[in-house]
Amino acid sequence: MAARHANCEPEHHACLKCLLWRFDNVFRSRTDDGVRIHLITAESPESRRLRRGRLIQFPQLTMPLIAALTPREHTVTHTDEIVEAVHFDEPADLVGITAPTPSALHAYGLAREFRRRGVPVVIGGPHATALPEEASRHADAVVVGEAEDTWPRVLDDARRGKLQPVYVSTRQASLTGMPAPRWDLIKGRRYGKSVTIATRGCPHRCDYCTIPLLYGPGTVRYRPIDEVVREVAMSPTRAVVFWDDNIGANPRYAKELFRALTPLGKWWTSQCTANAARDEKFVELAARSGCKALFLGFESISQESLQATNKAHNRVGDYRLLIANLHSNRIAVHLGIMFGFDQDDVGIFRRTADFLDESAVDVATISMVVPMPGTPTFVRMNADGRILTTDWSKYDGKKHCVFEPARMSPETLEAGTEWVARRFYSPRSITRRLSNSRAGIWWNLPRNMGYMLANLLNAGPSWDPSQQL
Repeated sequence: MAARHANCEPEHHACLKCLLWRFDNVFRSRTDDGVRIHLITAESPESRRLRRGRLIQFPQLTMPLIAALTPREHTVTHTDEIVEAVHFDEPADLVGITAPTPSALHAYGLAREFRRRGVPVVIGGPHATALPEEASRHADAVVVGEAEDTWPRVLDDARRGKLQPVYVSTRQASLTGMPAPRWDLIKGRRYGKSVTIATRGCPHRCDYCTIPLLYGPGTVRYRPIDEVVREVAMSPTRAVVFWDDNIGANPRYAKELFRALTPLGKWWTSQCTANAARDEKFVELAARSGCKALFLGFESISQESLQATNKAHNRVGDYRLLIANLHSNRIAVHLGIMFGFDQDDVGIFRRTADFLDESAVDVATISMVVPMPGTPTFVRMNADGRILTTDWSKYDGKKHCVFEPARMSPETLEAGTEWVARRFYSPRSITRRLSNSRAGIWWNLPRNMGYMLANLLNAGPSWDPSQQL
């Protein structure tokens, strides 16, 4: 067996002796029929710390779907770092890693350790798609965009020991005939096991969003409804999560889907835009089919901010009515709220906190604007010299402001965002909101308590917005 130079660096691929060692070490235990693939959903230690205390979490769909797309002759294992640690000595012929921007540097560290052991690494996901040249410095191969047409080529090249540096998706994947995700690879007692999609993409092009980068700007694809229903019917749990970017993108399709789901007696949750939720029939049919919660990206209670970020389809004047209509149909409201738009002043924090309480919002993901690489927001801020750091681990939207805000300091944006989150998940606010909402307290109370605990564990210095006015 070839021996690797003792003093060679992991990146020293030009050394012939090291190349022989890598080939021998990686493929010495491969069977004739396939390779052993270790898929990793990367989550940085900082991200895991911010999740501490959450009582209910949802698994990511990417790797269970990649596993389902893998031919049966290959052996697949999966590590989700939210619920378990990576074991570097687990036998593998190929490692695949997906990572969002906040976990990108951590993913590169994982790749370095596997490559040091002679195992080739493929990296994909939103960050690698935005910055393939950067990712290629840390992996043997990079997958850009969707994996349906590139993953078979990756596996074939890996089998032959001829991985290419970059694999770029050449077409939008058809969702017809999509396999059911490998639910058996989802671990963790706090996870729902059944995740899937009915649609992919979104018709909108919000400036801060990475969806157009991943799936094409303004495009939506749909699975045949009978295939979705068949898959949901055989899911191992009653509760199902649709990881759609906007399940209400096409109201006619959504309504037909809801009618077809109704006889199954399943419970489900997904996300859509405020635009979709304005349709009362859409909401009524969703509730009848088992919808228990919807995530809506309201983002801001400032219409001016929404206009400036290409999200004018959200109409702030409709917000309270939309929430009330969802609640009347016993659908819980999970809002996405962001601070730090150029139109935001310090008063936005208290105004938003009051709105969330008075509207009896069930759950909220409260964060700062994050200029993700590859988005128009990043391009604009970078051109203006407003990006403060490209330490991707700080692009979490929770604890670190990574750009220069227009109307407040970075420190004020960080403190104000945390103040709203702590007030929203205070015992007083939780009691008041859930008492007024009455939409699935069994679902929302543990989620609120989990967020409250997470905020306590990650709390920074106390801050009073009145002192800033």
